[in-house]
This record gives sequence, structure tokens and C-alpha cells, in this order.
Amino acid sequence: MKYNFIFFVFIMIPLVSLAQKYNAYDQEGKRHGKWLKKYENSDQIRYEGTFEHGREVGEFKFYKPTSGNKPTAIKVFSKENDTVKVSYFTSTGNVISKGGMIGKKRVGVWKYYHKNSTKIMMTEVYKNGKLNGKQLTYFLNGQLTEKTNYVEGKIEGIRIVYAEDGTKLKEYTYEKDQLHGSTKYYDAEGKISIEGNYKRDKKDGIWNYYKDGKLSEQKLFPVKNRGM
Repeated sequence: MKYNFIFFVFIMIPLVSLAQKYNAYDQEGKRHGKWLKKYENSDQIRYEGTFEHGREVGEFKFYKPTSGNKPTAIKVFSKENDTVKVSYFTSTGNVISKGGMIGKKRVGVWKYYHKNSTKIMMTEVYKNGKLNGKQLTYFLNGQLTEKTNYVEGKIEGIRIVYAEDGTKLKEYTYEKDQLHGSTKYYDAEGKISIEGNYKRDKKDGIWNYYKDGKLSEQKLFPVKNRGM
């Protein structure tokens, strides 16, 4: 009986130590140390990471109810600032996108990847949760497919669309998310095929149509309330 008791104590000590290793609180009742939470009525981990007196520090891994041991998101918290580095993953572990966040708002450069590939599909720039800067989209071969500029979440300036071989196909001008200004379309050889102007998302004035690089037709687009 004495030996059975000793064996029981020997087994329980590491189990108690393991329990104390996770999900502890400091003297003020704040989460402190390594934490691991599971989904209700499941052995599937929901998240795991480290707290320092109630604040997340270092790497946190997040899982979906059916993701097994592969995290679907990883967040890295800094002691120096409020910016969190975030990466999202597919169920097979491939990166979907990554960038920075402050709270629930995206900040700085975000990168998005082609499916099942390490090649970049798109980059965006955020400021306080809104697109602010160049948005660049790429074909799988690395060739630029689209270039757009944003200011405070709205398209502003020139937007260009390219073919997979690098040939320019379309060129638009925007002002506060509306087509406003010169617009040009090109054929597969890069020759201009259509050009004209927009005014607040509507065709305005004379539009020129070309065939084999030569002017073949002109159309006039009247716009209501020209004085606006």
C-alpha cells in the first residue's frame, strides 16, 4: 500500500506542474505567463501564447475548430509599440497574407500570396485601417498586372492594367474613387484603340476610336449639368 501511494504521488507531481505551467494569473488577477485555451467540449486548441501582466507579448497562435495542429493565424506582439505583425494561413500551412495591425485596423504594407505559392499576388499600403498608397497586383510569373493608387481609402490618380507579357492594356484617371479625367485603352500590341475623358464616372466630350493605330471614328458624349 505504501509503494502504491508513492507511485501515485510520483505520477501526480508532473501533472500538477503541467497544469501550473499554463493559464496563471498575477497578484492583480491579470493573465500572466503561458496561456493555452481550447474550444468548449473539445481537445482542439483555440489559441496559445504568453501574457505579461495582462498584455500579450511575443507570438500567439490561433486555430480553427478543425485546424488540428496547424495555426490559421499567427500574431506577434511587441513590447515597444502597439503594432502587431499578423500572418494568415491556409489549412495546409501556406501563407495567405501578412501585415501589421493596430487594434482591428490594418497599418503599413500588407502582402497577399498566390494560392499554394510563395509568390506575391498583391501588395497594399494601409493607414489607420484605410488603403493609402500604391496597390500592386501581380501575375504568377511576377509580371505586374495592375497598379492603383489610394488616398484615404479611395482611388486617386492613374490606374493602369497590364497584360501578362507586360503590355499596357488600360489606363484610367480617378478622383476620389470616381472616373474623372483621361482614359485610354490599348490593343494586344500596345497600340491605342480608344481614348476619351470621364467626368464623375460618365463619359464626357469627344471619344476617339482607332484601328491599327489610326483614328477611325469619333463620338460625342453629352453630359448633363455641364456647369457643375
